[in-house]
Parts: sequence; C-alpha cells; structure tokens
Amino acid sequence: MSSESTISRRLRLSAPFGVFLCFLLTCATVSANKLPEDAPVLISEAKSTRALTVRPARRGLDASAQVFQPGGKTKITLFVTNLDLLPGEGATAFRADIQDERFYRFPLEVVSLEPTIERPWVYAITVRLHGGIGDVGDVLVRVAWRGMSSNRVRLSIGHEGGNIRDDEGALPTPMPDRPFDPAEAQRGDLPWTGDRVRFMEQTTFGPKPDIELRIRRLGLSVWLNEQLEERTERFSTFPYPNLQPQPQTPLPTCDGNPAVPDVPATCFRDNYSMYPLQNWFFREALYGEDQQLRRRVSWSLSQIFVVSGRETIQPSRMIPYLQTLDRHAFGNYRDLLRNITLNPAMGNYLDMAISTKQNPNENYAREILQLFSIGIDMLKPDGTPLLDGQGNRIPTYDQAIVNGFTKVFTGWNFCNVQAICPSLQPGIVNYRDPMIVTAANHDNGAKQVLNYSGAVSQIPANQTAEQDFEDALNNVFYHPNVPPFVSKLLIQQLVTSNPTPAYVSRVSSVFVNNGQGTRGDLKAVIRAILLDPEARGNNKTDPDFGKLREPVLFVTNVLRPFNPAANNNLTPAANCNGLSDGVINGVTLPLDQDVFYPPTVFNYYPMDYFIPNTNLAGPEFGIFSTGTALKRPNFVNQMVFPTLVNGQARFGILITTANNPTTNIPCGTTISLARLQSIAQADSTGTELVDTLNREMTHGAMSAAMRNEILTAVQAVASSNPLKRAQTAVYLVATAPQFQVQR
Repeated sequence: MSSESTISRRLRLSAPFGVFLCFLLTCATVSANKLPEDAPVLISEAKSTRALTVRPARRGLDASAQVFQPGGKTKITLFVTNLDLLPGEGATAFRADIQDERFYRFPLEVVSLEPTIERPWVYAITVRLHGGIGDVGDVLVRVAWRGMSSNRVRLSIGHEGGNIRDDEGALPTPMPDRPFDPAEAQRGDLPWTGDRVRFMEQTTFGPKPDIELRIRRLGLSVWLNEQLEERTERFSTFPYPNLQPQPQTPLPTCDGNPAVPDVPATCFRDNYSMYPLQNWFFREALYGEDQQLRRRVSWSLSQIFVVSGRETIQPSRMIPYLQTLDRHAFGNYRDLLRNITLNPAMGNYLDMAISTKQNPNENYAREILQLFSIGIDMLKPDGTPLLDGQGNRIPTYDQAIVNGFTKVFTGWNFCNVQAICPSLQPGIVNYRDPMIVTAANHDNGAKQVLNYSGAVSQIPANQTAEQDFEDALNNVFYHPNVPPFVSKLLIQQLVTSNPTPAYVSRVSSVFVNNGQGTRGDLKAVIRAILLDPEARGNNKTDPDFGKLREPVLFVTNVLRPFNPAANNNLTPAANCNGLSDGVINGVTLPLDQDVFYPPTVFNYYPMDYFIPNTNLAGPEFGIFSTGTALKRPNFVNQMVFPTLVNGQARFGILITTANNPTTNIPCGTTISLARLQSIAQADSTGTELVDTLNREMTHGAMSAAMRNEILTAVQAVASSNPLKRAQTAVYLVATAPQFQVQR
C-alpha cells in the first residue's frame, strides 16, 4: 500500500490538519490476507480482487463485474461472509465506504442486508453511492461491522480502469462453498489479549497489570459484576474531601494576597477553588480500583449534567453534586434526573434557584430537554434522526414547551428551613441539602409539556409545585428519545464516537426494558454498552471506530500502567505514603480540560462536535488543536525523561524552586519503568520491549510500520543503556496517534 493512502478520508480534508487527523484516526487499510479472524470478508471474483456484484434488480450469485453509473441514485449489491449476526441485527450494524485514486474516502449508505438463498452463510449487502462521486474509474470498497474492517475489493464507477492500487497483500476472496472457517481465535486466558486491554481502557482510567490479571482470572462479565455491585456505605475509595461551607465573600483573614505571589494561598486554594477536588479525583482515578467503573461513569455523567466551578466557586458546594453523580451512576436514570435537578449546585449554575413566577428563568427548562434527556430532534430507537414526509428533521420541542417547563421549575430555592434542612448553617448558603420550594413563588397555572404517544401534554393548573415537578419529570423520562439519546452519549464517552445505529438500538432497548420490566436501569445500560459485540474484539480495524482520548484519560492512561507513585525526590515529611498527591490538573489544564471547570453547559467540548470536512462525530476533537497536540508529547516527555532541577535529575510532576515551594505539590507524581528496563536488559534486540508495549498499551494493534519505526529508534540506543531504551519506547508509543486514539 502506498504511504500516501494514509491521508484518505471519507471526504476531502484541508491540509495540513486533514493529513494529521487521518493519521491520528489510523486510516490504514487491512490486507485481505491479514484479516483478523472475526472480520467480515467481501467476496471478489475468483481470479481477481474485483468485487462480485449485482444490481439490486437482478440479485444472484452468478453475476460478473460491471461498471456502475456515478450519482446518489445508484445502488450496488456486494456479497459478504464471515458474519455471525445477533437476532434482529441487520443493515444498521454495517458501514461502508469507497476510496478513489486521489485517496478521497466517501461514505456509502447501507440500504439492506439479506442472506442469500443458495448460500445462507453469504449475505447480499446493498449500498447507495455517495452523490459526490463522479466518473472516477476503479475504486476500493470495504464494509465494516462491529469495529472490524473487511478486505477492500475493486469497483468501477463511470468507467473501468485507473491508477488506484490494491492494498498491499490483497488476494482474491472468491465465493465460498461452505461457511468461513477462521483460524482458531486467540485464547482468552492468555495475558494481555487485545480485547482485555481494550476492556480496561473502556472501564477504568487505564490498564494495570494487577487489574489485567484479575479480569483474566474472573472473566469480563464477573469483573463487571464486581464493579457494578451497589455499595451503599460509600461510592469512592478515598474519602471525599472534608470541606466546610464558607461565606460567599472570603473573610479578610483568608490568606493569599495577590500582591504577594510568593505567599502560599492555601485558604483561597482549599476553599475557593477546585484544587482539593481535583486532587481527590486524580487519586481516585490512579488508585481507586474497586470504584474504577463508577468513577468512569460518574466522570462521563459530569460531562452530560454539567456544573462548573466557574460558577460554583467553593469546592464544598461542588461535593454534593459529585456525590449525586456517584450515587446514581449505577442507579435509575429518573432518580438521577430528579436528584440532579434539585441539587443546589445545578440550581445555581442553570439559574433554577432564582426562577420565580414573578421573574421566570428558562435556562434549566431548556437544558434538561436539550442536553440531559431528549435532544433537539426526534430520534428513531437506533439514534438516527426521524424525518418528516419532506425529509426534514422533526424538532422535539418549541418555545411554548420551554415556557411550560420554565413554569414547572419556578419557586425552587436553597434549603433554608431549619426543621427540614439538617445542613443549614447561619449565614451560609446551603448547598448540601436538596432545594425546596416556596409555594408563593411557584407558577400554579397550566403548563404545556412534551406531546408524544401515551403522554399527557399539559400539566393541569392548581397542583402543588411538587406534583408539577414529578409530572414534568415523568413527561421527560418516558419520552421515546431518552433511551437512544442517553445510550448514544454514554457509548461515545466509554467506547466509540461513531457507534453504528444497530449498537445504539441494542443498548437503547435495554434502557427501555432491563429484562425485568424496568426503564432507565443504568447498571443494565452500562453492562449492555461494555459487553456489546461492537465494543468487544481483539482488534478493531474499522477506521471510524474509537475515540480520541480526552486529556484526562490520555494522562491517566499514560500513568496507570507504570505504577504511579509519589516523587521519590521528596523527604518523608510530606506524608505521602508512597502515593501521588493527585496534583495532576496542571497537566490537563494546558490540554484544555481544566477538571471541574468546564467552560460552558456544553461541556469541555461539544458532545455533538463533528470533525471538520467529514461526517465523523469526534467530540474530543473539539479541544484538539495544533497547540494541544504539541503539549501531549510534552507531558509524556516530562514523565519519562529526567529534567535538571538545582543540578539534580528529576522525573515526573514536581516543582521545587525558590518561588514555587512544594505547598501546592506536596508529593509529586512519578512513574516506574523498572520492569521495562529489565525487559530491555534481557533482550538486546529490543523486540520484546516493543512487543510488550504493543500488547499492554495498544492491545496488539500496533501497525507494522509503527512497530518497525519504534524498534529502529530503540535499537539506535546502546543496549548497555536499558533505561534509555525503555524511556524511548514508552515515549514513542504514548505519543503515537495509535495510542492517543482509544480503539
């Protein structure tokens, strides 16, 4: 395959960003003779790599190659085998695209999938050409299923011929006379299999050897049960910071005079910034093994139900909000919706706490619809837009409905009645107890709400505020959009930015009914997301599968595999107990993810962000720029290679200079490469070192080109310096696009 083919995309991309983006998304193709055993196989002619095709009107298995007319009306039927479909799994589980000789990629609409009569193990898959494809001659076409790319075969559009080359190693894949018989799959009990590493990436803040061993011994499902177990006594490994509520305006005695920058600002830092919570969060992410999945899901929910420290300035006020997310991460979505709505931090952030019938505020009414439950367009159960007779999207609500919900949410304010507010303190705004209603400030008129089949679209007048509230939540919760909307958001957070409609549909059906008649069971939804066949598999070769690691996950996935600990250059007086202090936000901040300080209600990055000039969803790319792209390798360099501080070599996160005392970074953070150093010392060729990192950091999916380049760089380091060999290998893997994209 020509190296130039790595710059192909679905549509044209502007250079140089498009070239780099494609590289980052791993746009390499898969050779026919190197397909993973569970990949779909497109059928070609017996003696060439030209696709065996028919026009839909004359489907059969004896068709010969033909030239297809350009244009969006042309349908082509291909044949695919090596599939093991679930009941009901069909066309929406598949993607398809073609690449022309200019290396432009175009998506194809998958119209239908049907088993053939003569050979039921062979399926006819019908696709519709992209309207932007002209008379381009020969192209390469592929299909993708469950994150796996098929081989690519030839088609002719407009005319036969051209300069496009087959993929390297491509071979004919003629019509099989019997079901495909793949080689024996990799044994599940072998260490560091690709699927197990991917599973750890999706369920934790980064793989670790002890977690890998436990999952290997228990199996994915049993380990998942352990993590999903309800723990009513606590929802975090480390205690939540014990922070007392503070006055709205800091007292004059609170230290940290801006005019004297060298004075440690511990009062402001600990009581009027997110510093204590950030440190707690990163320690949980690095070390909280029994709560890893809950922390991942809670972190995801915090990016849906956004509250920001930019408005909720005191960390003591943010803790009850985080506890609400933690408590309900594996609970019922309606309970989560109810409790987060009445959370004082949310009430402050989206102005529900100041909304009265005399002065209504629509912020929360709008966001509970747009961001927390149903979105702005009607959806099918598979998450794709529902269209009207003219092919237009159908809005889920209008201003009249926003006005109705605005009236519902009037009158609620901070809990300030001693008899029912156990956390109330004189002179301190109560952010610990749920908000309560003042009846005189609630609009008790009739309220228009969402109208859908089975719903009561108007809340009657003269109900209590509590009745209005519960009726409105039911109206939202039972809307048909909620299952696909929420399911897709969680899939995007945990697994892949571009799930197929079939994947969304399977998870959405579990949201509707967990198998026991319960709607909104998040425990069942999370299980369905993580055990779905589209999430599982040793090697994902579909170039559209996966997600860019957001800064927090990028950082923790670099640290966790290498035994993160306190920086060993500090004295024992810091009381570190060998653990990192969690002061890591200084790394993610320059990457545009300031933990617990999202810039808007739309999160750190837009959840509906599409990569420019493509039809690929890529939320995390919303904060990926030239600047942040360069700062990622800077962080890896900081952790892996030593820097000189006062003439001494220092590793990791540590600031010790005259103007920056260790008050803010009492323990620091470092990683250990001792195990890799031993591997490098034992094998002078460097191959075992690179292959170990391939298994443990890129789940065995490192491309041959990447492996060869890293091995060459490692071998350029003298074998007598195994530490530098280990450092070089880790740096090159962790900064590579194939690691930065979780696939």
